[in-house]
Amino acid sequence: MRYHALAADYDGTLAHHGHVDAATWAALGQLRDSGRKLVLVTGRELDDLLGIIPHPDAFDRIVAENGALVYEPATKEVRLLCAPPPPAFVEALRRSSVDPLFVGRAIVATREPHEHTVLEVIRSLGLELQVIFNKGAVMVLPSGINKATGLAAALVELGLSSHNVVGIGDAENDHALLDLCECGVAVANALPALKERADFVTARDHGAGVMELCQGLIDNDLSALAPLTHHQLPLGKSSDGEVSIDPYAASIMICGTSGSGKSTLTTGLLERFSERGYQFLILDPEGDYASLELAVVLGAPARAPLVAEVLDVLRDPTQNVVVNLLGIAVDSRPAFAAQLLPALSDLRARTGRPHWLVIDEAHHLLPTAWEPAAELAVRPRGTVYVTVHPGSVNPKVIATIDTVLAIGARPDETIREFCEVTAAHAPPRVIDDQGLSPGQALYWQVESPRAFVIQTPPPKRERKRHLRKYMEGNLGSDRSFYFRGPAGRLNLKAHNLRLFLDLGGGVDDETWTYHLRNGHYSPWIRAEIKDAELAGEVEKVERDGELSAVDSRTAIRAAVEKRYTLPADKTSGLVDAPVE
Repeated sequence: MRYHALAADYDGTLAHHGHVDAATWAALGQLRDSGRKLVLVTGRELDDLLGIIPHPDAFDRIVAENGALVYEPATKEVRLLCAPPPPAFVEALRRSSVDPLFVGRAIVATREPHEHTVLEVIRSLGLELQVIFNKGAVMVLPSGINKATGLAAALVELGLSSHNVVGIGDAENDHALLDLCECGVAVANALPALKERADFVTARDHGAGVMELCQGLIDNDLSALAPLTHHQLPLGKSSDGEVSIDPYAASIMICGTSGSGKSTLTTGLLERFSERGYQFLILDPEGDYASLELAVVLGAPARAPLVAEVLDVLRDPTQNVVVNLLGIAVDSRPAFAAQLLPALSDLRARTGRPHWLVIDEAHHLLPTAWEPAAELAVRPRGTVYVTVHPGSVNPKVIATIDTVLAIGARPDETIREFCEVTAAHAPPRVIDDQGLSPGQALYWQVESPRAFVIQTPPPKRERKRHLRKYMEGNLGSDRSFYFRGPAGRLNLKAHNLRLFLDLGGGVDDETWTYHLRNGHYSPWIRAEIKDAELAGEVEKVERDGELSAVDSRTAIRAAVEKRYTLPADKTSGLVDAPVE
């Protein structure tokens, strides 16, 4: 379900001449029975409203006084979102014979033509107040308060995002309401300017138009409407123009060889999700996103994340989450995913969030032969899978992908590997031996007759490889470095850079030199630490036959210390290294 709430204006929308008919109340009840929330958003004073509507408890929240307060009918709690009107302002209006004059908890209202007097009083008192017009009504509120700000506050209380809300209105003050909502609807009797802005205009007016909208939500979640193209998210630019995705419908695989820029491309995509207010969660097996400023990071090398704490952070629609899995043993990570993914599916069924799930190293978390993956509620949309080899990801996952972004040295072959799993028809090759330039990706819509190159925008924030992943994390037995020596008498495992330096400094010269002269250190750093620049510096040391064991140890330690910082051991002087 895409739309989990309806936010409706009162006068001129739900109500006609201040009255809501029985059929409209019944339609609202049916919509609520479908599992959706109802929010009333009105310019009326709260006490006035409660005096005329028979069923205030039909709404989960009431936003009154044009966004100045939120009322919870179930508890009768009122939350004022701004300062009350200055007494001097109200008194000055009365002295100026402004009549009628309505004073609420925050709003001051009158009718045209008193707007001239209102503006003159605001100027004379030097107040920071705004005047809002609504079909002849003149409303005065603190600057920045409108129906959108009030609705936003109500949605946070309900644990919902504006991306999962439909708004409907009829007048000038409903522009802000419709602008906030994912889908903005105008009733047939709405002002022409609001109809022009709306995504959809009902065929009928007032409450009948609301009934029409409710039925569309219940029947097909408004899927019969034309796609909301203004919500498209840009992926990059091709020779033919901008390439975008539907933020609700897309399911993406980013794939390519190690060190090709998958994390950089993914980070740029996460920035665009965040800029548009789409909540995301990323499962991060290797700590690549542990310094991402856009999200709350849960888990660390020494502490496994908890499913309960992930869900607790996600209750706030404005928070994104990085689930760092470095504190979980490699072979236990799929089991953790088997616990978390169903919980996320349940949350999404209730709230529509998180809008995007990003699974890094998907071949580790959702491997081909892993039987529990078949039981998971695989998300058919709003998911990004990042992997080296598409063929190593569970086929049930691969079957949901509609967009492939292949990068690295052989992107055409990566797409062909994808097609072998899905039995899709591979597009003709488009990349020559030169490969792709940095920032480029081979874009393919599954089953499209052709793939083409796009230039993706770089992340606005320079992403850093987080120090703890490689300094203190556990890379696992298959990715560790083993000091064995020339006769294989040793078996000292270094599962991170800290241990590599410590063990390398403690082994005998013969063992150290054996690995050095055979060039064992630089390939490990390049493949498992994924730092090509550091590997290049170490390779120079390995090739320098003039260096003694002591001097080569010192040179390699210096190369590491130049790029990585370990706070717990400042003598090491290790600093974050840029990724890719």
